[in-house]
Amino acid sequence: MRPLTVTLVLALVLALAPRGTTAPATSGVPFSHVSAETCGACHGPDGSAPRVDVGQADCAECHAGSHETGLTTAADAPAHPVAHGPDLTDMALIPAGPAIVGNDGREITEGKGDLDETPEHMVTLPAYYIDLYEVTNARYQRFVGATGRRAPRHWKDGIPAGKENHPVVYVSWEDADAFCNWEGKRLPNELEWEKAARGTDGQVFPWGNRFALDRANSPQRWASLKEKGDTMPVGSFEDGRSPYGLYDMSGNVWEWTVDWYQPYPGNAFPNNFYGEKNKVLRGGSWYDCLSYGCGLSAPSYNRSRFSPKIRNNSFGFRCAADAPAQGAPAPGREPS
Repeated sequence: MRPLTVTLVLALVLALAPRGTTAPATSGVPFSHVSAETCGACHGPDGSAPRVDVGQADCAECHAGSHETGLTTAADAPAHPVAHGPDLTDMALIPAGPAIVGNDGREITEGKGDLDETPEHMVTLPAYYIDLYEVTNARYQRFVGATGRRAPRHWKDGIPAGKENHPVVYVSWEDADAFCNWEGKRLPNELEWEKAARGTDGQVFPWGNRFALDRANSPQRWASLKEKGDTMPVGSFEDGRSPYGLYDMSGNVWEWTVDWYQPYPGNAFPNNFYGEKNKVLRGGSWYDCLSYGCGLSAPSYNRSRFSPKIRNNSFGFRCAADAPAQGAPAPGREPS
């Protein structure tokens, strides 16, 4: 049988295999079909049979643990591997109730800001969970390995050295949304994000009402150090936590939310960027965003917006999850 015919037969077998299952182990499966680039450490360049015990932990994302089980292709990879709801470890439960959103005009020490932050208003939200930390490179790598999604562009040979615990960047809104769904979670909406950052009394920053250089990875901090600036490991600022214990809700990286960029109720100021074309980001970053006209981005009510396809070196995210109805058991594990 000629090589081309073999390839076509294998492609037909893969196409007919039930979704969520794997084709029988075989030599010659095109390596481009393998879901993880890291599979090359154990498989030949053509996707041939592994040279190691596929039952080991490192292989669990692609194999079911049997020597008779072949590779999971990117097309066969499930939307997310969570069978019993999201893992709530390292998530905070935000109780149901009211929260203050927006402002009626910034104090001069808070930067210029934008009229999209107005007016201040009260919202009432159901209970929900939200990640204590921004999604890290190491956490995102598991997603890339399991699904075959494109890695961030600066991962030339994997995660940059020493940045495993830094927030992942160069991820679009679409990437962030897919990741959270894969974990059995979702992106927070911007009201959830702001409540988790400010608490219920409407404080300006996650830690209180006065800006502080030593409580966030901000461009002002880097300027004071006379250094270029970069992301930092998540959770680096213990004194910068929000009232619910969340880290890096100000600075480090901007965080995608699920919402389209729209005016608040009662906001009558025109803005050409409103509509279903830009997604909202929150929290500011390590990078000076003055070129975007956002002023000091550290306040928790600061809003930014970009096309959901944009990727850059200061955009990241964290995930949220619905809280179970009262009396229902919580999915996964409880927050530590």
